[in-house]
Amino acid sequence: MTTLRTIRLDAGHLPQVVDRVRAFLFGSRSRRGVVFSAALYALLIAIGFVYLYPLLFMFVTSIKSPADLLNPMVQWVPNEIYVGNYARALRVLNYPTTLMNSVLASAGPSVLQTAVASLVGYGLARYRFPGRRVIMLLILATFIIPPQNTAIPQMLTYRNLGLLGSVFSLLIPASLGQGFKSAIFILIFYQTFISLPKVLEEAARLDGASDLRIFFSIAIPSALPAYIVAFIFSVVWYWNETYLTVIFLEGGLQTLPLQLSKFAQAYENLYPAGTVNIFDRLNEAVKMSGTFLNILPLLVLYFVLQKWFVESIERTGIAGE
Repeated sequence: MTTLRTIRLDAGHLPQVVDRVRAFLFGSRSRRGVVFSAALYALLIAIGFVYLYPLLFMFVTSIKSPADLLNPMVQWVPNEIYVGNYARALRVLNYPTTLMNSVLASAGPSVLQTAVASLVGYGLARYRFPGRRVIMLLILATFIIPPQNTAIPQMLTYRNLGLLGSVFSLLIPASLGQGFKSAIFILIFYQTFISLPKVLEEAARLDGASDLRIFFSIAIPSALPAYIVAFIFSVVWYWNETYLTVIFLEGGLQTLPLQLSKFAQAYENLYPAGTVNIFDRLNEAVKMSGTFLNILPLLVLYFVLQKWFVESIERTGIAGE
């Protein structure tokens, strides 16, 4: 009798056990299942590996010694950490000088571009005036037209003004709202400011605040995520832009990307073939060291601002009242 009663009780609890196992594997309304979580993490790991693989390969190769480079058995774990590649790359790139030039040629225009784009976006979003739609269309046209079509007229204008080879060839357009991809930042700020509740501005005007006070006290704090996103993207685009900087800065400032494009020739000038042995000749590890030093400031910038950057990306997609 006891055995039969136990079997009946177990049979009565069987549907509950099945439901628990099903919820554990496939999830329920309150939580995800193990199968879904495993598939999700596997997908994220695969995507992350695709993006991180070139960076990891670059770094591992850059710390390989000449003996490890010639050894086919050494792939991901070098026998020793060799820093001689970085020492040569630092010398070839003239790293301290070119790093400061790159910061000046990217951070300076980015600050001006972000500030001016926010002013233009705020004006288009909050004020109604004749020709507003035409201005919006012209801004979109500057985004659609490839920069290669306007590079020659710009170069001729800068040459007549004596700006070629000077950082002012980047600062002046940025201060006038015509920096690299300024239209995107103007549209970001336009969308951000147009979504702000109008009752905040109306309450401020009732308290006697001027338009300038409203912009600095209400608009800017509310649009801080847009400022962070615009500044980071602007720095990256100015840093990586080589086509226009070659035209505007050639013969003047030497930035890291420009120096990296001439890395092989500069290395041969510093280390002639007849004065160095075969192990000190230009190899893949030295090239990877120079490339890694070129992107290292951007990686540091991203890791420092990672928290605010992720929050800003999420908040810029939220519409207000």
